[in-house]
Amino acid sequence: MSGELIAYVLAVYLLAGCLKGVVGLGLPTISLALLATVLGLKEAMILLIIPSFITNVVQAISGPNFIIIVRRIWFFLLPLCLLAWWSTGILIEANTAVLKAGLGGILIIYAIISLGDVRIKSFGKYEFWMAPFFGGLTGISTGLTGTFAVPGVFYLQALGLKKDAFVQAMGICFTVATAALAVSLGGRGVVSEELTILSAIAVIPALIGMKVGSKIRKNLPETMFRKFFFIALLFLGGWISFRSGLF
Repeated sequence: MSGELIAYVLAVYLLAGCLKGVVGLGLPTISLALLATVLGLKEAMILLIIPSFITNVVQAISGPNFIIIVRRIWFFLLPLCLLAWWSTGILIEANTAVLKAGLGGILIIYAIISLGDVRIKSFGKYEFWMAPFFGGLTGISTGLTGTFAVPGVFYLQALGLKKDAFVQAMGICFTVATAALAVSLGGRGVVSEELTILSAIAVIPALIGMKVGSKIRKNLPETMFRKFFFIALLFLGGWISFRSGLF
């Protein structure tokens, strides 16, 4: 890789880490959106593995509710892992243009739903049985596009967790999804040494960005920032779909 490309990758993870520090999510989403059209979707997915895993572990253990949350969502996490492995097999053989267009479409849907503040109501007594459905869909999205948030975040919102527990639950969900993606890609022999080293280096700007983002969060209304973030994501999704070469 050229020095300019490496600098671009590190700058992307600084920005993505900053976004995660402010709103608690967005590192995989924004890094995939900015890297997929430059490096390719598969390469962008490999690069996100280590920064995403490390930053999400930090988020997952930063709170007192770890065991309680895991006990509640394990039936969501299990099919997530299984379907991530299965769908990664499709990723290896599939048309890259179709997958890029799919990533763009998911980002557009995610942005529109979030901007509209659409939330799934509590599952009530059906929560346990809805878990594998949403977990499986999240696993498929993870394996095909590297996107963990859809529909996993909407499932977690429906659990009615308090703010800190919700952020911790996202950290746990994204950590498991990242690990599943790493095992799936590594098991199929598509993880190169060069990309793995760059992924490890990208942890540094990602953590710096998270620190900066946490300070910004104290001085910036989160509602305003989230609105700006999802509007930007909407345009990025449209740009990725347009650049996919499918249309």
